[in-house]
Amino acid sequence: MWTAAAPSLPAGRAGLTVTSLMVAAGPEPAVLALLDPDSDLAEALLDSGRAVVSLLRWDDRAMAEAFAGSAPAPGGPFRMAPFVDTPWGPRPEHAPAWAGVELLDHRETGWSVLVTCRLAEVEVGEDDDPLGHRRGRWQRLSPP
Repeated sequence: MWTAAAPSLPAGRAGLTVTSLMVAAGPEPAVLALLDPDSDLAEALLDSGRAVVSLLRWDDRAMAEAFAGSAPAPGGPFRMAPFVDTPWGPRPEHAPAWAGVELLDHRETGWSVLVTCRLAEVEVGEDDDPLGHRRGRWQRLSPP
């Protein structure tokens, strides 16, 4: 899930469930992702140049659906869990792994906008029940 501070938006922050991303290893590691160009998250990232990329847990399926816009979230998806403000934007307090990213480049690719972001900070914690997405379905990536 990607989140960003968005002072120009009424809620002040934006988020989007993103399942198309890649980490490019190397001396200058980067994250590449395909975002919906009409999403509030794309607007916030292009405006601020910063975002948080959080890996979710199996129990976060409802929140992932809400941030994807495919499930209801009374009061908005940011009310589904506590969030902590970081220099890159809000992150779920319970996220076992997350990264603060800074926008390097963006361009339209197909029906999406391809963003390339520099990994500015990475925190990796214990993740005993990670959430995955494959062929349109949520997958439990570890044995129950």
